[in-house]
Amino acid sequence: MDFPIQSLAVIGAGAMGSGIAALFAAKNIEVVLIDPMPGALERASSVIDRQLGGYAPDTLADTRRRIRMDPGLEAASSCDLVIEAIPEKLELKRETFARLDTLCRPKTIFATNTSGLSINAIAQSVIRRDRFVGTHFFTPADVIPLVEVVRNDDTSAATVERVMAALRLVGKRPVLVNRDIPGFIANRIQHALAREAISLLEQGIASAEDIDEVVKWSLGIRLALSGPLEQRDMNGIDVHHAIATYLYADLENRTTPSALLSEKVATGQLGAKSGQGFYTWPPEHREQVLAEKSAALGELVAWLNKWQT
Repeated sequence: MDFPIQSLAVIGAGAMGSGIAALFAAKNIEVVLIDPMPGALERASSVIDRQLGGYAPDTLADTRRRIRMDPGLEAASSCDLVIEAIPEKLELKRETFARLDTLCRPKTIFATNTSGLSINAIAQSVIRRDRFVGTHFFTPADVIPLVEVVRNDDTSAATVERVMAALRLVGKRPVLVNRDIPGFIANRIQHALAREAISLLEQGIASAEDIDEVVKWSLGIRLALSGPLEQRDMNGIDVHHAIATYLYADLENRTTPSALLSEKVATGQLGAKSGQGFYTWPPEHREQVLAEKSAALGELVAWLNKWQT
């Protein structure tokens, strides 16, 4: 089949945008990576080289040639698809798309990469709402297969079909979120899990290390092969219902961040990027761990793909 798009603009040259650009360029798509911030494109070049490090030299060179760097939004004007991957600020995204709406051809499709901002709210800034979707990639964007494709109230079926086809052809596993809800699917489930884990830590039920150990070596292993609904079928829905009758009332259900989480943020304990969070992250250790986990994720994805074929 013909590829659904021939050219792509990625707005935002951070880790996510650089990963998306590398992903499509590796599949023979011409990409322009756009970022007006001083130094952003230079930093992106080294990130992309690292992301493409496993390619043969000739393939790497060809892929890099397909990525053009430009500081101006005007460079997106002739592209078939524009994926925005700028910081999670609603007004900044709206302003960016309002400008793109005047610069790009009417047939250009717009996609916003957001972890949970309202697709409807962002789409209000453009006329082409039928050609506007959310595309929630996961970090690392070039490793994690899944992308949530989120409709706004006016997204056309043709737009959904074209975007999902393009994502499949670059090796992604897109899922369609039919209605724009906060957090979409993944972040709603992830935050429910994290809320309970933080609550257990806050109550002194177990250490951070032991809570993570429980999740990684019981739930995590199963979740790689069976989602929570399939697992309920395998365990027996009656068993789940029986446990739910006494457990649900005791689960964490607060509607605001916990005091422990708020304290971490207030004191600058932001995790790996600040050197301290629930764990301590010495700079020399942090980079090694993040690189090793990214490589391990790639190996796990490759194994899962073989297992499911």
